[in-house]
Amino acid sequence: MRHLEALLDFYLASGVDASLGEDVVDWFQLSEVQAKARQQIATPQAAAQPVAPGQGSSQQVRQMPPQHQSPSQPGPAPAAPVVGAGPRNPTDHGAIPDQAVISMAREQASSTGSLADLRACLEAFDGCNLKRTAKSLVFADGNPDARVMFIGEAPGRDEDLQGKPFVGRSGQLLDRMLKAIGLDRSQVYIANTVPWRPPGNRTPTPQETEICRPFIQRQIELVNPDVVVFLGAASAKTLLGVQDGIRKMRGRWMTYPVAGRQVAALATYHPAYLLRSPLEKRLSWRDFLSVKSKLSELG
Repeated sequence: MRHLEALLDFYLASGVDASLGEDVVDWFQLSEVQAKARQQIATPQAAAQPVAPGQGSSQQVRQMPPQHQSPSQPGPAPAAPVVGAGPRNPTDHGAIPDQAVISMAREQASSTGSLADLRACLEAFDGCNLKRTAKSLVFADGNPDARVMFIGEAPGRDEDLQGKPFVGRSGQLLDRMLKAIGLDRSQVYIANTVPWRPPGNRTPTPQETEICRPFIQRQIELVNPDVVVFLGAASAKTLLGVQDGIRKMRGRWMTYPVAGRQVAALATYHPAYLLRSPLEKRLSWRDFLSVKSKLSELG
């Protein structure tokens, strides 16, 4: 029994959160059927229109999707439910990550006046499809009045389960690195550029990152720290607009605009990377000592 539980845990950690049916499903055709069903729901008067004699059978055949024309051909199997997600409308395809959604995210983020407002805004925001598969909103952890803010890319499995950033193995390493410079979570503020876990811990798409970017920008403004530390290249590239790799970027002090002032910003290796490449830890220790020196320098 234990090996079965371990196997299920492995599948869940790998992002396998839906079962497969025995029948082959044409998902493109299924999407077309759902789109037509949604259109009929939106315009019920069209479905109630009387059909002229002699035209009913031919029009119905043309409107029928191919799988309904042949009785011998099985219809598409229903979509498997996503584990951990709430009930969904079968005609709901999610948000389309276009410029209108990005503009909506900017407007909603800019309208918030506090971190509590921003969190409530994210909880109600339906413009990012990652929210549909994540179990929790991973907003932040630490002290909102902290002088230094750490920003990662996106939450993982442990973070998604607990609703807090950096609580897994990489978070434990981050805690040890903070302790080495005399800090703990009560003295820093920790967040991610993307507040929902991507399925299977995959990298967020550029569209997903762009939709979430106004919210993390507003979060930085509301915290208004003296120092911003980017954990990994992804968060630095998203917020600084740089294209350098982390090896070239790390350890170099830059600036980030916050509320009309230029805040000291530093990029370093992500703790998850350090777990895979322990020889690089010495460089990150050096970066953290640089953060401590910068805080002392700023007074």
